[in-house]
Amino acid sequence: MADGTLKVGTITTSSGSGTITLGQSGETVDMANGSITLNSDMKNTPAFQVKKTSTQSIPNATVTKLTWDAEDWDTDSAFASDKFTVPSGKAGKYYFQVTTEITGIDDGEYVQLRFHKNGSSQAGTTARWYSPGSSNDVRARTNVILDLSATDYVEAYVYHTEGGSRDASSSETFFRGYKLIGV
Repeated sequence: MADGTLKVGTITTSSGSGTITLGQSGETVDMANGSITLNSDMKNTPAFQVKKTSTQSIPNATVTKLTWDAEDWDTDSAFASDKFTVPSGKAGKYYFQVTTEITGIDDGEYVQLRFHKNGSSQAGTTARWYSPGSSNDVRARTNVILDLSATDYVEAYVYHTEGGSRDASSSETFFRGYKLIGV
C-alpha cells in the first residue's frame, strides 16, 4: 500500500456494531469520488413543500387557515388535510417557513402570517408586512423552529386589514418544513 490507498468491500467494528471513526480531529475525509448513504437519523426528514395552484379568498380581519392543493415533495407522507403531522418516531426540532402574496393592500394596511401548533397560535411565529402605498401586492414570509412530538401538527394562517376579501396568490404561496438534525 505504498500509494496510501486502502480498498475494502466492508468496514465494520470488531464487535459488529458501534461507531467507526474516519480520520482524526481536524482532518477532512474527502468523498469526492464516492457517496455516503445516511441513516434516517442523519437526514433532514421528514420534509415537505406544498403550494397553491389556485387563489384562495382571504376575508378581511379574519385569521384564515391557508389551504394547499399541490405537493412538491413530502418525504414521509406527513402532510395531509392542509397540515403537517409529525410521524411516529420522528419527534424533534423542526424548521417551518410560509410565504404568501395578498393582492390590493393599501398604504398602512398589512398582511400577517403565523403558525399554529395543535390548533393554537404559537408565540413568536407572527410576521406582519405593511403596504408602502395604494393597492399593492404584499408578499409576506415567516419562519420558526418548533420542538414537536409525534402526532403534533402545524398549520399556516394568514390575516389582512384591507377592508374586503383579497386573494392569496396562486404563484407566491408556499409552506415548507423539515426536521433539524444535530440539535
